[in-house]
Amino acid sequence: MRRRVVITGMGAITPLGHNVRETIEAQLQGRNGVGPIESFDASRFPTKFAAQVKNFDLARFIPDCRRWMHSGINSQFAAVAAQEALEHAGLLNDTRVDRNRFGVYLGSGEGIQDFHNLLSWIYQAYRRETRQLDTATFERGALSVFHPERESEQELHTTPAHLAAHFDLRGPNYNCLTACAASSQAVGEATELIRHGDADLMLVGGAHSMIHPFGVTGFNLLTALSTRNDAPEKASRPFDLYRDGFVLGEGAAMLVLEELEHAKRRGADILAEVTGYGSTADAFRVTDSHPDGRGAIACMKAALKDSRLNLSDIGYINAHGTSTKVNDSVETLAIKKVFGEQAYRIPVSSTKSMMGHLIAAAGAIELITCVEVLRRGVLPPTINYEMPDPECDLDYIPRTAREKRVQHALSNSFGFGGQNIALIVSRFSS
Repeated sequence: MRRRVVITGMGAITPLGHNVRETIEAQLQGRNGVGPIESFDASRFPTKFAAQVKNFDLARFIPDCRRWMHSGINSQFAAVAAQEALEHAGLLNDTRVDRNRFGVYLGSGEGIQDFHNLLSWIYQAYRRETRQLDTATFERGALSVFHPERESEQELHTTPAHLAAHFDLRGPNYNCLTACAASSQAVGEATELIRHGDADLMLVGGAHSMIHPFGVTGFNLLTALSTRNDAPEKASRPFDLYRDGFVLGEGAAMLVLEELEHAKRRGADILAEVTGYGSTADAFRVTDSHPDGRGAIACMKAALKDSRLNLSDIGYINAHGTSTKVNDSVETLAIKKVFGEQAYRIPVSSTKSMMGHLIAAAGAIELITCVEVLRRGVLPPTINYEMPDPECDLDYIPRTAREKRVQHALSNSFGFGGQNIALIVSRFSS
């Protein structure tokens, strides 16, 4: 019999709040976290706004934060969310737990970009007469100003390594970066590790910020971002006829996954159970979903099969819902292909309408939203949904939260490159 996996702790820092409670309450109130970019001068960019974490100071959350002083903002966000999740689970200083059986699995994005120093020394080393870079001059300057620790922070493995060292988590340690599906995939793969007996506990989730010149430039070149600069608070409008792209967000979300009997033995408060996981690839294009929704359909079916639930058991879907033309219509199609007529009876919402798209961290915070739906019996809205799109004709919980008791919730995450993840969480029942 496979081991059951439950959730015993959660933590988050997002554009809507500095913890889970603030974030969820803001969602249920339909509040908006989008505004002008403040971290750099974006006045000449096609997109001049994003959903940023407000008033962030690591020292407010981590008492001794010296080890993080050269870390990227993604790792700092991860530290804050992990501290909350472990404290919530009662594991922050629990010496009874075997730390060799307590691992980390993140979907964390790339770290700090030393944008200023990089461009400064490229400029100084560039020879206009030859139109070439004088690499010797660049090397001398780079060796004098680039910081070795900050350089290592660009690597994807540093964030889970920081968490493992800081919180003494000595079990399996992984990071995957499958774009917008990353932290959902981390949850699913960590669930399998526990199911198969390779760990008893896993700290899982994601952390990311691409609100920097490289990130905004890249997404603008892909024409993926909204350019609604005259009304940024209206820019993220999933499933709306006049959607024109997603809004870049940032933050981190973490959950503690635990083998059921282990959680019972230590008297943990069980928040929900991870009952379904599906993972597929579109094998199509780097940026676009397959127009038939084949990958999304397959991964939702796989999660349902894994959960052993019926179609009618799913009471809420937290959609990937990016507010792009292709994604929203293909996701709607996929939901209808999987659920048939039942699709019109399942409430669906996109919380990206309020806090933007946290990229690698998006799936984890949306799974936390699903857990809170199970616990509170209130479904978050899709704000800015004003003009129905004939291709998007499901119940998207427009503008206002809705009360409904839910036993099982589905969370979708679909990443660039065609990675598809579906997770199902359920009310815990012994």
